[in-house]
Amino acid sequence: MGANTSQVSDLCENQSLRTLIGTESISENDPFWNQLISFTFISPTSSQLFIWQAHNALFMIRCLLKVFISEMTEEELHQQFSYQERAPGSCDTGREDLLEELMCNLVHLVVEVPLLDITYSILFEAVTTMLVLLSYQLFHKEILRDGLIYQYLMKERCVSLTSRLVKTLLYNFIRQEKCPPPATHIFDQQSDGGGLLYGLASGVASGLWSVFTLGGASSKPGLEQEQNPLPLSNQSLLLLLVLANLTDGPNDCPNPYRQAVTCFKNTQDTSSIPTEQHHTFQINFNSLYTALCEQQRSDQATLLLYTLLHQNTNMRNYMLSRTDMENLVVPILEILYHVEDRNSHHVYMALIILLILTEDDTFNRSIHEVVLKNITWYSERQLTEISLGSLLILVVIRTIQYNMTRTRVS
Repeated sequence: MGANTSQVSDLCENQSLRTLIGTESISENDPFWNQLISFTFISPTSSQLFIWQAHNALFMIRCLLKVFISEMTEEELHQQFSYQERAPGSCDTGREDLLEELMCNLVHLVVEVPLLDITYSILFEAVTTMLVLLSYQLFHKEILRDGLIYQYLMKERCVSLTSRLVKTLLYNFIRQEKCPPPATHIFDQQSDGGGLLYGLASGVASGLWSVFTLGGASSKPGLEQEQNPLPLSNQSLLLLLVLANLTDGPNDCPNPYRQAVTCFKNTQDTSSIPTEQHHTFQINFNSLYTALCEQQRSDQATLLLYTLLHQNTNMRNYMLSRTDMENLVVPILEILYHVEDRNSHHVYMALIILLILTEDDTFNRSIHEVVLKNITWYSERQLTEISLGSLLILVVIRTIQYNMTRTRVS
């Protein structure tokens, strides 16, 4: 760390880090802080100086938080952000809650900073740091309803940005932006230095996803990894799912992030938004539909699809009105066909999605009118031509047979 280029192998001997974890307090105006966040894993240009240092500061905060959260209670973590050196005999004057400031500023950063090549890494750090702060649930069996981090997210400062935050996370998922070339090795899992950043981030995200799926999603490690990972898109989707699945607040106050996910509308919908619907917004349904069709290899994307079909009436009606439903249904059927390679939660969600879709009579009629040719992933026999409805029936029967013969589920 410091003004020189750093290597991961040198961190244990770094003098700046030794000073940071030392016993002596450091004034907030000490030049040490500017030196500490001036390390480089990549060389910044002069125009990138502020974003470079902000990224470095967030990266260090995230690494420290990951350790603190695994070892401390929320109250003890709060004390780390509340320490204030006072002269002997002086009284304790009121001071701001720095942990709350951190969470609120992270939300502001995500919604206010546009996604550009130069801002990609800092947005990734902001989203992942929020995931780290929400990872306290990993260390508790019971549902955390009164935690500090949860309370911060439910306060007006964050709640007022609910619709913008959910919309931004959805657009991050839709855009599927790859890491820009100058910073690619930051997230490259194969590089010696870059693996540290991506590894820390993916570790927390995988842990949270394991909580959602009760550990089932980890049964096939590495199955969903792409050759060129999309770190911001993946982390944004995970954060969106975590926020949407937070418990409701006290006095039956609904989760505002879930409300935003379940009531947003299409940008082409010109009807007025009902006044009783809070935190709603408009988004391009065509772009979202396309992204959902393309990303069904990921069980996180399948969970988002299930959530929207089950809880967002606007999105469900839009999907059922599409004339190209095969683009969505075929990837779901491919999940079921490769049932032995998928975790049980992914298969279960795929089946529930088909159940929701087949409740619609128009869908049931239309899938038998769509003719598919050359289904290459169906290897048991050559399907040169088959209707979408027949393929659905064939794959579902095969899934039932697999469960009965392999897992003894009747």
